[in-house]
Amino acid sequence: MDLETPLRSLLSPLGLTLYDVELAAGTLHVTVNRDGGVDLEALTKANRVISGWLDVNDPIPGRFTLDVSSPGLERRLRTPAHFLSTVGEVVTLRELRDGEATRRLEGTVLEVDDAFVTLDDLELGRVVVALNQVERARTVFKWGAEAKPSPSRAPKSHSTSKKG
Repeated sequence: MDLETPLRSLLSPLGLTLYDVELAAGTLHVTVNRDGGVDLEALTKANRVISGWLDVNDPIPGRFTLDVSSPGLERRLRTPAHFLSTVGEVVTLRELRDGEATRRLEGTVLEVDDAFVTLDDLELGRVVVALNQVERARTVFKWGAEAKPSPSRAPKSHSTSKKG
């Protein structure tokens, strides 16, 4: 069942893009995005438009719940396109390894193609992981650089000035 094509066309007039769609455990999860982020009003409009389309077209047999959300600061990565959008960003992932323990990696995404992601892992350095071996992955939100001191807490200047 191809839901991506109709959902993309429903979201486009709202200025939204489809980030992900997944039907799991009786819930249709639709994740939308746009430059600058998604606010509550945009999510509400998307929910109404998608819900109306689902009622008319009934593409999913049985009962289900519709969940429309934004990817958030730490967005889930499932597809090659998701990984490609994170080149230069820090991600964390769990790699399934045949006959070995699952490995947790965290590092900057260096390269991505349809089958592999290359990370600069914090501990192991350059690591290539097959996308079909990724159990789960997400971006890692890092708070900005160290906060600048506020004027009231800034170090006192010991300069002198002359009145003239």
